[in-house]
Amino acid sequence: MKRPLYIFFLTIFLLTFPLSPIAQEKPPWSVYFSPHGGCTGAIIKEIDKAKATVLIQAYSFTSAPIGKGLLNAHKRGVQVQVLLDKSQVSHKYSSATFLINQGIPTRIDSAHAIAHNKVMVIDGETVITGSFNFTKAAEENNAENLLVIRDKNLAGLYAENWQEHTNHSEVYAGRGR
Repeated sequence: MKRPLYIFFLTIFLLTFPLSPIAQEKPPWSVYFSPHGGCTGAIIKEIDKAKATVLIQAYSFTSAPIGKGLLNAHKRGVQVQVLLDKSQVSHKYSSATFLINQGIPTRIDSAHAIAHNKVMVIDGETVITGSFNFTKAAEENNAENLLVIRDKNLAGLYAENWQEHTNHSEVYAGRGR
């Protein structure tokens, strides 16, 4: 008779008082790996949640789904601004022309040998970064990593860095313009 009563009270206790509040908290970051690890989907999910701003620094940007996600955010009134490496001007396909044709401000950072950043700062609260280039190949073929970090202080530092690079970059007017 004592054992069933003990199990009953233990069950009530465990249901009432969780073992660890830390175990229930969602960490302020998410990590993804490719190929086929959901990196592109994670980026689009964060862009879809944007309310005010999306700042992008990218070495290579050819992903149509990410470009479409940025366009959708722009159409919702989110201020989207893109900063790309100079290689994107001469690439056969780049999202740069697509973005400017949609009214999304796009600049080229040619002050460095390579502007090798892969960063998004969303609403001054979320940073997306890692080795993951914003390309189809990065999602489907390459071994890449992507971090989504929710931290206002870190986002502020990345936004400051984005602004520093924007200050020495040039407006992209499109091919042959």
